[in-house]
Amino acid sequence: MNFLDKHKENLKAFSKQTEKSKMVTPVDIPDGVFVKCDRCEASLYEKVMKKNNYVCPVCQNHFRIDVNTRLKMIVDDESFKELDSSLMSTNPLSMPGYEMKILSAVNKTKRKNAFISGAAKIAGIEVAIGVLDSYFMMGSMGSVVGEKVTRLIEFSIKESLPLIIFSASGGARMQEGIFSLMQMAKTTAALNRLDDSKGLFISVLTHPTTGGVAASFASLGDINIAEKSSLIGFAGPRVIKQTIREELPKGFQTAEFQENHGQVDIVVHRQDLKKTLYNILKLHVGDRS
Repeated sequence: MNFLDKHKENLKAFSKQTEKSKMVTPVDIPDGVFVKCDRCEASLYEKVMKKNNYVCPVCQNHFRIDVNTRLKMIVDDESFKELDSSLMSTNPLSMPGYEMKILSAVNKTKRKNAFISGAAKIAGIEVAIGVLDSYFMMGSMGSVVGEKVTRLIEFSIKESLPLIIFSASGGARMQEGIFSLMQMAKTTAALNRLDDSKGLFISVLTHPTTGGVAASFASLGDINIAEKSSLIGFAGPRVIKQTIREELPKGFQTAEFQENHGQVDIVVHRQDLKKTLYNILKLHVGDRS
């Protein structure tokens, strides 16, 4: 058999295999039924994940969650009263396409900005609480986020309430340039006033907490808690390595590494987070339930 005849035979076999595959109808799996774990790549039933607080039952990897899910896990039912809900980002530097990105994030998350703040109760203890939403432009801190964080701190001072902030952010919002960077100093100054008033600030760092947020208010808690599986750091490993020109330790941006080196006080599993917060609050402000 010459080359041409062999090629024809191969084409004939391929055609038969193709016709056979057309006779098999794949089972349609609706979107959202299964999710894939980023760490162990296990396929997980979405309803099981929801019941497990979005923690992988195979490797205990903590999935990112939105603001509503976070508040439902942490605060008492119907106790959350939102503050400053009308604030929305503008485009101070006339950055091309920025307004469309904001509107896209608003439509996606059904909220006006990346930080939700208010008063709530945790096991009966009243707190001032804020949550960064990583689904809104990666929880980046622009002028509005910085303003809302500052207002929440001032609210906690005025009402003598312990302050809890959940961070999940890619850092300062580049579309607002220097206005974003100024929020680092602004929020830090507000926390200094809280410290002067002898107020309590519990910072909870979740996945991921990076950039200007990690370098400002997220690292300034009286007690810094890291949720398990969180990535915590200022810049990416490649940038840091190029800057300091040294080999980096393995896993140096993990929550566990940060705990071992004193950057955070405790690493907590999501299932235990509300109980841990309650125990800290009870110790510092007493049980007001």
